[in-house]
Amino acid sequence: MYKVKFRFEDESIEPVELEAGDGDTVLDVALDNNINLHHNCGAVCACSTCHVYIDNGEENLPEITDKEEDFIDRAINPKITSRLACQCMISGEIEVTIPDQSLLHGH
Repeated sequence: MYKVKFRFEDESIEPVELEAGDGDTVLDVALDNNINLHHNCGAVCACSTCHVYIDNGEENLPEITDKEEDFIDRAINPKITSRLACQCMISGEIEVTIPDQSLLHGH
């Protein structure tokens, strides 16, 4: 099991530390724990709604693909640490910030 710490741009939501199993993505962990994280395309790397910021532990995620990078360019407020949660299969401890979900329309 791996620890995943979630922080939120929405300051009314307290940070939370959760566990991820083998094969889990950041999106899986969020949804399994009732964390609101949009995912319009159904987790197939075809939109940018599950955009997150990786604060720590990037080495514990797969390398970003060109396709993922293309969709991140379409996200609201992308940063150098931006990733799509559906593409981030966890292989160690990570820290993630979830952007303000009120700015998006989605699931």
